[in-house]
Amino acid sequence: MRITHGLHYMAATSTAITIGNFDGVHLGHRLMLQRLDAHARHHRQTVTVLSFEPHPREWFAPEQAPARLSSLRDKLACLQQLGVDHVHILPFSAQLASMTAHEFVEDLLLRQFRMQHLVVGDDFCFGARRAGSIDLLQQLGKQNHYSLDVVPGLTKNGTRISSTAIRTALAGANLELAKQMLGRPFSISGHVVHGDKRGRELGFPTANLRILSVTPPLTGVFYVQIRLSPEQVLPAVANLGVRPTLNDGKKSRLEVHVPDFSGNLYGRIVQVTFLAHIRAERPFTSLDALRHQIAADVAQMRDILRLPVSA
Repeated sequence: MRITHGLHYMAATSTAITIGNFDGVHLGHRLMLQRLDAHARHHRQTVTVLSFEPHPREWFAPEQAPARLSSLRDKLACLQQLGVDHVHILPFSAQLASMTAHEFVEDLLLRQFRMQHLVVGDDFCFGARRAGSIDLLQQLGKQNHYSLDVVPGLTKNGTRISSTAIRTALAGANLELAKQMLGRPFSISGHVVHGDKRGRELGFPTANLRILSVTPPLTGVFYVQIRLSPEQVLPAVANLGVRPTLNDGKKSRLEVHVPDFSGNLYGRIVQVTFLAHIRAERPFTSLDALRHQIAADVAQMRDILRLPVSA
């Protein structure tokens, strides 16, 4: 899969395009990508995804921006697995934000990307002040001879599948509903970095993952699986949040305790898949009280998974 960046790009061949943030690459996104792929393969066009970095809401109002469901690295990995030929990252800036709907289609999509087919969701808006609509895309398609596929939204249990709905499910610790909308369990990947070693002092050493989101989409203590390599996936207990007993209560961290594991993970990229919610984060009156709670969390995980108790 080819990855390019920038506002100025000239495609070498005709393209079939879809556009969006694709945060989480959920089932609604996957339906759009399937239809894009089917059309592009039949017409020998390049399967192209246009996405944005940063998220437009992070640019307009960073303090109100939603938690990300996936890092750029994870999003690109999903798109590659789904057979996308080319992902172009548009840097969201004042220049892009001020581009009119006509300019976006005629200058960017048609002239630069040689678009012949466009796939969008039925709620797609674009251009300055989100003035561009499906009706305008249909009108411009007739004038400029590109085809348009408008994909209806999917629903799950009466709720439209969207990144916002998945964030709401995760915030409520409803991992099963999030899984149904994503089409897979929610996961976070990242580099293992050095922490403050407090877990080791408590008798429960942890792998600390660097997470970029100031506010993660879920918090608490969870049963997880940690993927150390394609062949090695281990059960673990994870804490995602601000560690109110040990931390200053501001910076979120993802810490994973892998029972009976003693290898060196520093610098490696691992994936943590969230399976079940154990409890919410809460402050403890002492480190001994925290130590006993962590031991109880690990014992409960062992009991559920029928793992042997370590010596």
